[in-house]
Amino acid sequence: MTNYMNFYFWFLITIVIFDLFLDLISEYFNLKSLKPDLPIEFKDIYTPEKYTKSQEYTRETTKFGFITGIFGLCLSLTFWLSGGFNWLDIQLMFVSNDIYRGILFIGILGLGSTILNFPFSIYSTFVIEEKYGFNKTTVKTFILDIIKGGGLSIILGIPLLALVLFTLEKGGAHSWFYVWVAITAISLLLSYVAPTWIMTLFNKFSPLDDGELRTKIFDLAKKVDFPFNNVFIIDGSKRSSKSNAFFTGFGKNKRIALYDTLIENHSNEELLSILAHEIGHYKKKHILQGMIIGILHTGMLLFLLSIFIYNPELHKAFFMDKIHIYTGLIFFSILYSPIETILSILMNLLSRKNEYEADNFAVIKRSNKEDMINALKKLSVDNLSNLTPHPFYVFMNYSHPTALERIKAINEINL
Repeated sequence: MTNYMNFYFWFLITIVIFDLFLDLISEYFNLKSLKPDLPIEFKDIYTPEKYTKSQEYTRETTKFGFITGIFGLCLSLTFWLSGGFNWLDIQLMFVSNDIYRGILFIGILGLGSTILNFPFSIYSTFVIEEKYGFNKTTVKTFILDIIKGGGLSIILGIPLLALVLFTLEKGGAHSWFYVWVAITAISLLLSYVAPTWIMTLFNKFSPLDDGELRTKIFDLAKKVDFPFNNVFIIDGSKRSSKSNAFFTGFGKNKRIALYDTLIENHSNEELLSILAHEIGHYKKKHILQGMIIGILHTGMLLFLLSIFIYNPELHKAFFMDKIHIYTGLIFFSILYSPIETILSILMNLLSRKNEYEADNFAVIKRSNKEDMINALKKLSVDNLSNLTPHPFYVFMNYSHPTALERIKAINEINL
């Protein structure tokens, strides 16, 4: 009974429920903002039938999100309130080493969550995405992705988790700082090797053949002084018909990556505008900015973790008999969630500002508005994007401005 008088217990219960409530409210407003009339800016590219389909897609994915969110909350609360964390800890007491036990504890929770979410992942991929023409994933690819993802979690995740637990246990008062340095170094290393060692496990990267598009890309990069080592085509179509483009790596290992679906659906000039936009992020230091913010964010998180990780009242809120570093990691992540929500909103605000700047860079460097506008329109159509999301939903969730907002901003650029 004393656990229910614990301040942390009621605070955590409140924020967990409020967090889902906030998501559901924003989703509800988003559904209500769907408008039957096609915006005039898209009348030249969006058929009424396609627009209706995009709204149906938004409704179905939103309602599916309602179900998964409520299911996840009910499951989490049931496990928590029934003393599941303490029960699992007791079952693992046969492991004498705290670090090994911590790896097992966190690993079992992660595996359990993955298994319970597996049916939802199947339904999302093979029912909803299939229904709207997006899914290209075969059962074989789906299973192989799970196996590869699990293998990476074991190969990379377990040693990293062991390092964190060991350092927090043995590092003394400044252990959070040592963990911060280690995580930062590992993250930078992974950013460097990911394009050639990790991403290629999931997708085939083929160099873009010589031709007009390749020549124009290199000419654009030379014009804006953007160094990179090659242009690659990703076989994204083996999983989805949705399109994307991005840069990977840094330093001499930078590469431009284009989805094959993007090349199929856009003209060379539109592709150049999309790439100019991505280059704009690099030239405006947005990538470096995000990296620095991420490093500082990790440091702040770890410093706060060092304050709360051994807190007995926090452990009592989860009905724990004993205090451990590994349970403190889990419980603190829940306690930290309100700060994470606020930071994500602030990061989205910054990201939306950066998107406008990258659009501006692309339009000015190419002295062309229409190619960027046409590319945005086609991306919206191809991905069945919601053209009229509710402002509150955008505020809470969007890292990019809406297509209509971006088009309006582009039209106001003076060339």
